[in-house]
Amino acid sequence: MTKEEILRLLRLLNDELFREGIKGELCLYGGAVMCLAFDARPNTKDVDAIFKPSKEIRDAVARIGRDNDMREDWLNDGVKGFVVQHPQDMFLDQSNLKIFIPEADYLLAMKTLSARVDATDKDDVKYLIKKLNIRTVEEVFSILGKYYPQEQVRPATKYFIEEIFQQ
Repeated sequence: MTKEEILRLLRLLNDELFREGIKGELCLYGGAVMCLAFDARPNTKDVDAIFKPSKEIRDAVARIGRDNDMREDWLNDGVKGFVVQHPQDMFLDQSNLKIFIPEADYLLAMKTLSARVDATDKDDVKYLIKKLNIRTVEEVFSILGKYYPQEQVRPATKYFIEEIFQQ
């Protein structure tokens, strides 16, 4: 999904919530933030978010997916297992849907913690390191430690970050 497609779908979600008389909130993560907020990449495969009220938004998302020949989980909360308390910024304030995004350092911590070596995640981490003006591996791990306990950090994460700095 491109930035324009995601924005269109989020407007449709707001409209759907308006028709139902529901006020909702969501916080975006992952590729959607990289596309929408940072213009760091042209698209993402889905929209990761934490949202409430969860059942009502999940139902609205499914309806929008069916009506637009898309997966019914184009917006999903699969990321919730990685989310911890973090600062958020308002991204979009619509009539029935407030949309937040995490600050860049938190997104870096999340993406670093997952340490997926696919090209997209690696490019996202490189982008965030540059955006945050980070110069050392230690600075990355300092940010990671702000949000996640050391025991959650896998050895693969260390190798992943070291490899990025060696390039």
